Amino acid sequence: MGLNHQEGAEYMRRLALDAGFQQARVVKTEGVPGVFATLDAGAPTTLAVYFMYDVKHFDPAEWSSPPLEGRMVDRPGEGKAIVGRGAVNQKGPETAFLAAVRAFKASATKLPVNLVLVAEGEEEIGSPHFRQVVTDPEVKAALAKAVGVFIPSANQSSTGAVGLTLGAKGVIEVQLVSSGERSGNGPAKDIHSSLMASVDSPAWRLIKALNTLVTEDGHTPAIDGYFENVKPLSARQKQIIASEVAAGDEADDLKSLGLKHWYANDDYRTSSIRLAQQPTVNIQGLVSGYMGPGGKTVLPGRAEAKLDLRLVPNMTYEEAVTKLKAHLAKRGFSDIQVNVSGGYSPTETDENSPLIKAERATLAASGIEQTLSARSAGSWPGVVFTGDPLKLPAGQFGSGRGGGAHAPNEWFLIDSSNPKVAGFAEQAKLYADLLYQVARSGPAKR
Repeated sequence: MGLNHQEGAEYMRRLALDAGFQQARVVKTEGVPGVFATLDAGAPTTLAVYFMYDVKHFDPAEWSSPPLEGRMVDRPGEGKAIVGRGAVNQKGPETAFLAAVRAFKASATKLPVNLVLVAEGEEEIGSPHFRQVVTDPEVKAALAKAVGVFIPSANQSSTGAVGLTLGAKGVIEVQLVSSGERSGNGPAKDIHSSLMASVDSPAWRLIKALNTLVTEDGHTPAIDGYFENVKPLSARQKQIIASEVAAGDEADDLKSLGLKHWYANDDYRTSSIRLAQQPTVNIQGLVSGYMGPGGKTVLPGRAEAKLDLRLVPNMTYEEAVTKLKAHLAKRGFSDIQVNVSGGYSPTETDENSPLIKAERATLAASGIEQTLSARSAGSWPGVVFTGDPLKLPAGQFGSGRGGGAHAPNEWFLIDSSNPKVAGFAEQAKLYADLLYQVARSGPAKR
């Protein structure tokens, strides 16, 4: 929606200071600003944390309560949860982490590690300017001292197991536009549909272009060269996926997604492997012409589609954008506008890195069951940390539950009625435990 960019950054800055960070400043970019904060505890070890302060769009008519109100509701079998846009993605987990830091301040207890916080306001549109935040000289120097970077998350299943992810797919956010006014392949404006017999249709032209991006199954990407740099899953990654499947609940996963079966009727393990290793071409939305009540008999002069392309190692953002444009041009669709709004390459972190070891040790010490995930099908800009020039381990960490990210009635558990699942207070405590565990692991070795 483009609302409150400056206000959001300033509020994030104040939240960091209120929690106990000694300095926090807004970092200007060519787009939405970021926030950088530090807490120097005089410790030998430094840990970095990544926040996003933006949220996805919402339609209030689709929600059971106002999406920006933050209403507490009862969830049968789970407890009390807060419902609101951004509740689980990622404001709830981030607030739990800030609560942990604030508890050190309130009790006059020195933190066991120094903290570096970097936050952005464009994660939901592919982080187009976040690299400018990270490469700010002061920010880059502070991050270079860290043992790793994590994003607070609610990664606990209904059985109590907490998932740790070792990577995430990259993403490209792109808009394809077929416009008669721009290309001459159709009218410059909406005209009467009776003229279809003698006039090109920008809407059909877009559909024909979109159809070339996948194979006849409507599922497998068909962009020229799209798979040539795809790195196969390792034997260890497949082993991790098998273990994750064994500990999972297929019926619950299908139910939560509103599915009766996986694509191609795959079994749970095959589908999970596909989810981790296959790049995708997804249509988020299609818009053209008249969609009101009844009919209007127009031939639209413009049609557009919003797509996201998910990338796996060793694909890159730059490579995929180039191949998409070349693919369309080769098939005579050079008139189709390709507007890339954001995105980044995939990210991976070694399970034997000090950060992941500290996360696993934290869960083990708390008696919390844990599972490893080879790769998240979703995306976050972890490559900004794991890639050049920082090359830091990066991942997600946190207990607690939530759901409905990017959807109506997004929720985040506050008071848990399930003794195996953490409520807000327990989530905050686990973040404090992580800080002590990272301190025991020692400073970064360069």
